Amino acid sequence: MDAGAAEPVPPSTHVEEILAGIWAELLRLPRVGVHDDFFALGGHSLLGAQVVSRIRAALGVELPLRALFEAPTIAGLAGRIEALPGDGVRAAPPIGRTSREGPLPLSFAQQRLWLVDRLEPGSAAYNMAGALRLRGVLDVAALRASLDALVERHETLRTTFAEGEGGVPVQVVHPPAAVPLPRVDLGGLPEAERERAAERLAAEEALRPFDLARGPLLRATLTRLREADHVLSITLHHVVSDGWSMDVLLREVSALYDARSRGQAPRLPELPVQYADFAVWQRAWLSGAVLEEQIGYWKARLAGAPPLLEIPTDRPRTVGRSPRAASHPFRLPAGLSQGLRELSRREGTTLFMTLLAGWQALLGRYAGQTDVVVGTPIAGRSRREVEGLVGFFVNMLALRADLSGDPTWRELLGQVREAALGAYEHQELPFERLVEELEVERSLTLTPVFQVTFALERSTALDGLALGDLAVEPFGGGAGVAKFDLGLTLRDGGEALAGALDHRATLFEAETIARLAGHLEVLLEGMTAGPARRLREVPLLRESERVQVLETWNATAAPYPRACVHDLVSAQAARTPGAAAVVFAGETLSYAGLERRGNRLANHLRRLGVGPETRVGVCLERTPELVVALLGVLRAGGAYVPLDPTYPRERLGYMQEDAGVSLVLTSSALAGVL
Repeated sequence: MDAGAAEPVPPSTHVEEILAGIWAELLRLPRVGVHDDFFALGGHSLLGAQVVSRIRAALGVELPLRALFEAPTIAGLAGRIEALPGDGVRAAPPIGRTSREGPLPLSFAQQRLWLVDRLEPGSAAYNMAGALRLRGVLDVAALRASLDALVERHETLRTTFAEGEGGVPVQVVHPPAAVPLPRVDLGGLPEAERERAAERLAAEEALRPFDLARGPLLRATLTRLREADHVLSITLHHVVSDGWSMDVLLREVSALYDARSRGQAPRLPELPVQYADFAVWQRAWLSGAVLEEQIGYWKARLAGAPPLLEIPTDRPRTVGRSPRAASHPFRLPAGLSQGLRELSRREGTTLFMTLLAGWQALLGRYAGQTDVVVGTPIAGRSRREVEGLVGFFVNMLALRADLSGDPTWRELLGQVREAALGAYEHQELPFERLVEELEVERSLTLTPVFQVTFALERSTALDGLALGDLAVEPFGGGAGVAKFDLGLTLRDGGEALAGALDHRATLFEAETIARLAGHLEVLLEGMTAGPARRLREVPLLRESERVQVLETWNATAAPYPRACVHDLVSAQAARTPGAAAVVFAGETLSYAGLERRGNRLANHLRRLGVGPETRVGVCLERTPELVVALLGVLRAGGAYVPLDPTYPRERLGYMQEDAGVSLVLTSSALAGVL
């Protein structure tokens, strides 16, 4: 079909049948009614993008994701499709196979990571690591064969990156080869030490750097704790993988192992294209008018955005962003999680949009800013051809919220909904290209455009995963590497939302992040309970925390001695006569000396008529004599009038006259200024 025009849209009934089949497949339902709401059935933005992709493939029309939000039933969406212009909507051409004879370009995202690797060789910041606990009798030969088959199936797993002509990087796809699977046996260690040793080995493996030019960019290690207890560590470089890819990898390894351990030939569907085909397609499609439209949207959307979200940190930023990370896991109560889902349905948002609104509101409160930009990953798999590939497709979207004017939660939800839908419609522009177009000033202390992220994860390949008869579960905490200052990740996998706050350990203390998680929960509770309330009407502190801040930490009241200053000095001189009272330019005046000199001056002033209501000017520099003068005036019963010797003479004269000064204490060196 010509990519520039769509074929006539089939009659309504046929369109509804096609849509019903698409929805049932993606929502994993036996059947779907024409008036069922997509989001009420469990749909979300990611599934919505797949609906759009399948509509494109089945009907040859380009439908914006916004249409699904505005018409979330099969009947409504079918009407939208039938209402499209008769000559069709220009859709991107399909991804086809490309020749492997010439040099293969990198995708835009790959090129950025290649440049980062050249600037920071040996960095583990873009390692993607995971470790699986395998309980049961492991067939090592079947596991090896499964990994080999996986590498043969996905070209990215046997790709390296070379510098081509003119310094332009190219992909080099190597022939299939066996995957090294080094084995570590911890059976010789005492039982109590094996777990810690396995965790240490997995963490070390996750942080071991890759060589993009030499490869391989997939590593696997098998650690044996005991006869039927192993840990499989898998590490890839981000340049050939992403979060979706890890799900694909685990799912396919599971299927391959299951078949081979039973002595059967594995049956996986043939991949229509490979990643290199996508890279060629992306560079051809994302050019000209398509590219300019994408760039124009993002430039307008981010014009004037603040370069930094100024969240108070526990430690100052330093040159060179340390990748060392820490994580604070937490769980939202089941009641709150359900309330957030119900609020989303009422307001026409997805759960992602609702949570993002709460997160941006909290960040604005912390930073004292009304302009908040948060980054969020998007799968970047808007084409059905690439859904089953291992590769680097994920893109980052910059979602901006305007909190000025203290909007209501309902108003903020609507704003975030529109921002997200607009971003989804312009998700093709790679983030690295956006940074170039915005001409953001590069800094070694902060990431460009945004420093804080948010992600809502759904079920993964680990849910219900098994390798033949082996039970599989996650192992260890993963690599401690942070790409951003702060990131909130929540997972919607059941009754309650659970997640973690990942952060740069060099910027934040653990207590600060734990407090932030608590404040997020309070804010979300307030949003759920009263969406018509304004943002500032919802407190951040629970009652116990409010009492701690206001009544414990700020309980600073203390009895103040009911005595004059000169009497307090006399009492101190009686207690510690030899202690230093005044220190200046190497000279020390003790309390006894200060008391003696102050008394002598007070007696002299009394003889001159100083007493209550007498105002004495004091014009001296900051020396011990200034302290003696003030003390002497008070002890004589008078009041002192400070006369700064740096003031103009006329100013000092006016002050003396206006205050009714009858006597001035000064030095011979300053007599001329009066």
